[in-house]
Amino acid sequence: MNAVEIEEAISRLAESPFDPEEFPFAFLEAFGNKTTTIKRLRSQGKDSTNQSDLGGVLQRNNIHIKVCAEGEVSATLTALRESPATARLFLWCGTVDCGTRWGCA
Repeated sequence: MNAVEIEEAISRLAESPFDPEEFPFAFLEAFGNKTTTIKRLRSQGKDSTNQSDLGGVLQRNNIHIKVCAEGEVSATLTALRESPATARLFLWCGTVDCGTRWGCA
C-alpha cells in the first residue's frame, strides 16, 4: 500500500463507529496487513500469532495495540511500556486524557 491508500483507509476507519473488539484488527488492515495475518492474530491457541500479554493485539516486532477506557490511557501506556512483549506502542484513547482521538507513544 502507498501512503495515499493508507491515509484513505485510516480516514474510513476514523469515520466509522468505534468497535473496541474490532479496532485493532481494522487498524492493522488499514496499513495493508493481509487477511491471513489478521486471521492468525485473531485465532486462539497454538495457531495464534498474537503475542500480547495485556489482552491486546501484538504483532511481534511491529505493534502492540491495547484499547482502553477513557481515563485509563496513562495506566495503559505504562503497562504497554513495561510489557516484556512490547516492541512498539499504539493505542486508541479518549479525548479526556490526551486531547485527541489518537494517542501514540
